[in-house]
Amino acid sequence: MGTYLNPGNSGFENIVAGQYVDKTGLIKIINNSLNTSDKLTCVSRPRRFGKSFAAKMLSAYYDKSCDSHNLFNGLSIAGDESYEKYINKYNVVYLDITSFIFAAKSPDEIVDLIQDSVIREIKENVPGTADEQELISVFLTANKINNEKYIFIIDEWDALFREFPQNNLLQKKYVDLLRGLFKNGSFTDKVVAGAYMTGILPIKKYGTQSAVSDFLEYTMTSPGAFAGYIGFTEQEVKELCDIHDVSFEEARRWYDGYRFEKVGSVYNPNSLMTAIKKHSFSNYWGKTESYESIIPYIGMDFDGLKQDIITLLGSGYVLTDIDSYQNDMITINNKDDVMTLLVHLGYLGYDSNNNSVYIPNEEARRELLRAVKNSNRSEVIKLINKSDELLQYTLNGNETAVADILSQIHETGVAPLYYNDEQSLRYVIRFAYLSAIDSYERIEELPSGHGYADVVYLPKQGETKPALLIELKWDKSSDGAIAQIHKNNYPRVLEQYGGNVILVGINYSEKTKQHTCVIESHKKEDNQS
Repeated sequence: MGTYLNPGNSGFENIVAGQYVDKTGLIKIINNSLNTSDKLTCVSRPRRFGKSFAAKMLSAYYDKSCDSHNLFNGLSIAGDESYEKYINKYNVVYLDITSFIFAAKSPDEIVDLIQDSVIREIKENVPGTADEQELISVFLTANKINNEKYIFIIDEWDALFREFPQNNLLQKKYVDLLRGLFKNGSFTDKVVAGAYMTGILPIKKYGTQSAVSDFLEYTMTSPGAFAGYIGFTEQEVKELCDIHDVSFEEARRWYDGYRFEKVGSVYNPNSLMTAIKKHSFSNYWGKTESYESIIPYIGMDFDGLKQDIITLLGSGYVLTDIDSYQNDMITINNKDDVMTLLVHLGYLGYDSNNNSVYIPNEEARRELLRAVKNSNRSEVIKLINKSDELLQYTLNGNETAVADILSQIHETGVAPLYYNDEQSLRYVIRFAYLSAIDSYERIEELPSGHGYADVVYLPKQGETKPALLIELKWDKSSDGAIAQIHKNNYPRVLEQYGGNVILVGINYSEKTKQHTCVIESHKKEDNQS
């Protein structure tokens, strides 16, 4: 066993020794691709989404230097007809690119270090290759001697592009290495049985050349057959929550939201497992890497970007063209590129049916909000601060202050400027009560009594704040809004909630260009009378 050539199965052994969620179905997909024209696979997903787990699993399965039956027997792959055909049958070249970044004395030495390390181990294990000096020649000679192919597993393949985005010479040298291995027809066909690369970013087209265009790519915007292996599926999460007696509803609120066709919801695996271990839901994903990395992008001066960020923070969807993105951290030409990058980094989800992006869960929302608060987005920060004040004034029953802040938010131009009817007023209210999302679930047009309550903010689990029931009027009166709440008995829909309710009537006068507000407290015993 070596470090880079046939590293053994100890990495995966440590994984299955813990609370392992069976993801070995991924092996079947790779097995079906070996020694075919589809043998080169690149799967990209955000940090802490199990990239290294998958790489170690594949390495343990294929590595011919060990016997991994005891690790895989009983897992789903063991029931597949390809199981015995490929288990521990190949030489594996396992490269964790981040390890070379730490080991190299300077960035310029990284690619040479990768090549020298692999050459050294092949020479140690294959007699007759000692005279070869180049990586390709060493592989070809080894193949000629033993007639054996290799499976390449490259973890964090894009690390050099993320860590050294401005170092074009380093990137070109690395691209040349990849192209030599995987875009050299005669070499690749002779030596490579399969390759699995995993990283955060999709494969980049550098200049007029594609880095490794023969790879089939599966990404956060197009995961294909790998969708169920990006993270934990909803069924897997339900089973984990049952086993460990934790709230599935809270798990869904915090870590769900990456939705893929045919698979449905996918959860952040690292954060969920951390929450289970600690029996506490929190933003664990954000603690693994600084949110500061996205601040330069959300602060870019692109038309519409400011408004899109506000829409997202208000739990809205933003139409996004993902095809213009060039798959790197530098070539960002418009707001669509910013949004697409945030999808690949995990801060946003992508709805392929509507071609829209959205904030997937509480964890991602908090990270994005932290980034906004520390960016140069002064208009958005002002809105957030005003929203904090608005929520507090609403809870305190200060009608004049609520009306005044609504007017201020409207006049800033951060929220939509033009009212046409109650629908447009509702749209602005969504932005105005942005801060309520921390403690509340927002429900619009909630069926209640003899009609629909315009907007309801229902406290999240564990919150002690009262519910907010907001009725909107345009060119009428805020007293009339409150009267409609009572007439149609809207609070009845909140009987099962059982807590206190604050009734809020808001009107906008087109003539005076002013908001008015009436606030009433509706205690839970009132619901029972």
